[in-house]
Amino acid sequence: MKYQIIGFTLGMILVIIGIACIVPALLDWGDPKGNTDAFIRCAIASAFFGGILIISNSGFSRDINIKQGFLITTLSWFFLGLFTSFPFYMSNINISFTDAFFESVSGITTTGSTVLHGLDDMSKGVLLWRSMIQWIGGIGIIGFAIVFLPFLRIGGMQLFRTESSDKSEKIMPRAKQIASSVFVVYLLLTSIFCLTYRVLGMSWFDAVNHAMTTISTAGYSTHDASFGYFNSYALDMAGSLFMLMSGLPFLLYVKLVYQGKFPFFSDDQFKAFIAITLGLTLIMTIWLWAHSEYSLANSFRYTIFHVSSVITTTGFATTDYLTWGPFSITFFLFISYLGGCAGSTGGGLKIMRIIIALKASDKHIKRLIHPHGVFTVRYQGTPLQNDVIKDVFGFLGLYVLANAFFTLILAWMGLDFETAISAAATAISNTGPGIGNVIGPAGNFAPLPDAAKWILCFCMILGRLEIITVFVLFRPEYWKD
Repeated sequence: MKYQIIGFTLGMILVIIGIACIVPALLDWGDPKGNTDAFIRCAIASAFFGGILIISNSGFSRDINIKQGFLITTLSWFFLGLFTSFPFYMSNINISFTDAFFESVSGITTTGSTVLHGLDDMSKGVLLWRSMIQWIGGIGIIGFAIVFLPFLRIGGMQLFRTESSDKSEKIMPRAKQIASSVFVVYLLLTSIFCLTYRVLGMSWFDAVNHAMTTISTAGYSTHDASFGYFNSYALDMAGSLFMLMSGLPFLLYVKLVYQGKFPFFSDDQFKAFIAITLGLTLIMTIWLWAHSEYSLANSFRYTIFHVSSVITTTGFATTDYLTWGPFSITFFLFISYLGGCAGSTGGGLKIMRIIIALKASDKHIKRLIHPHGVFTVRYQGTPLQNDVIKDVFGFLGLYVLANAFFTLILAWMGLDFETAISAAATAISNTGPGIGNVIGPAGNFAPLPDAAKWILCFCMILGRLEIITVFVLFRPEYWKD
């Protein structure tokens, strides 16, 4: 395997981090509680090491094959987590390196779990940096989903191939053009979200930060109370809509903007995603209205917001929904596994895989009833090959095993069952808050042992990169030429 392109890519990533550090450094300039020095040191270190990697690995072919793709994606998220953690560690918020790395990995994987408190009193530079790394992680995972996942056969993701796909296992220039188009759409939606938040009552600073962490379905806020700080029905409704929009395939937006098409209602994922969200919202709204003192309007307000937040794996909260009762705890733990659509910034299982698994199960039941019948599983009107269905069930099986395995590991470290199972679930699904008194919407991950935080960092990267991308690196045959 040729490693020059890997070193060159990592160098470019570090240079981008260095440039990005300048923005919060300038924002904190002159602020007595600012962290300008920390951001400048990080900018210099990132640019220096990135420059060395670029210079020492330049002049080689820029084509990337599948094997290189596995290693580049895994190392990229690790390097991003490492170097974006330095401003946290060197700032005046006084946290350990473990906590700084956890906060950074949670941000760059758009998980949204946090170890920080006292956000309302932190420097604007640190708060903006948290939002920026989530925004970068969001656009990064869309590019990964569009350019790499279709080639890596990760749980049926080969269906996500477009006319940009190259049968020779190379990443084609057309794929890069699509990725750049998605970036423009990503930037456009971020701007729309920001302006709407501002008009509805947020300050410019809050609007910018929450727009970045909404579009990336990431969930970091500038306030300890998260979205609940604003206590606004209008903002809750706008946030719900924007989170759902961010959980949709971004290629649909590209077709809308660049081709003038409106492809949403012809997309199986879109229809299933909206139907599932509305169905879950209806169930929880009726239950909350019947079992609480909330009016019907407020029951709908809190339900639609938190269903949108959890199902898209964003992680914003307006209230502690775990206080609504045992049904609420089970309900939100369950939907945290679902996730957004393939090709979105959302985590979780992905709606596409759920659709295929349900259709394949239905086919199996029909064959039991009619042994000689001929039944076909279709997605988007196209018959699915058996290898696609096998990939989906293989991924689902691995997903369940990974959740079970890391739940046991966390329990072995002393975490209670609620905390262990929800911590593993929220990390692998990239959701954000868990359940229980420790890591629920009203708490954070700071009290967890350092060893548990390192395990969860691995889980967050594992889940963000669709599990198989990371696990394949542990196979001896991968390293053979």
